[in-house]
Amino acid sequence: MGSMSLISWAFGIAEQKLAQAIPRRWSHVQGVARQARTLRGVAGSDAELLEAAAVLHDVGYAPDLAGVGFHPLDGARFLRTLEAPSRLVNLVAHHSYAVLEARLRGIDDELDEFPDEGSTAVRDALWYCDLTTTPDGETTSARERISEIKERYGPKSLVTQFITEAGPELMAAVDRTERRLAIIASS
Repeated sequence: MGSMSLISWAFGIAEQKLAQAIPRRWSHVQGVARQARTLRGVAGSDAELLEAAAVLHDVGYAPDLAGVGFHPLDGARFLRTLEAPSRLVNLVAHHSYAVLEARLRGIDDELDEFPDEGSTAVRDALWYCDLTTTPDGETTSARERISEIKERYGPKSLVTQFITEAGPELMAAVDRTERRLAIIASS
């Protein structure tokens, strides 16, 4: 990385891996990063980390990074090879309640190689940003996004099973982030 900011570095990696190969995914991660910028006050000293995680959270979808075929894990493993900061790698590995989907896929033991920092403001904010951004990078509500995912994948999909089971935990992170935003706005 050298003297380059973490955010610039993250954008460069994400653009290289996603812009040509998966343009819609590139639009999504740019939208998630825009959402992260609106949460700088919530993230505080971790604002740069949040935005970098936002733009890199789906890098594991890049076709040339497919290992186990589970994007949070594939992305985290890739970022680790680049010697990205460990918190960034771990946030990517655990974004949007990935541990539940990993469990449903039978690969949660592999995800265990990356620690989850729990319900911190930055982790909750990353989940919030992902859940309030459409596949095309537009802002939406978390409930609409969950409905869109279920519709896109269909009733028999493992992703639909995951998002249905994950809903309460995902919404709790969204609610915690909105409460943090409200506190900042009222002060």
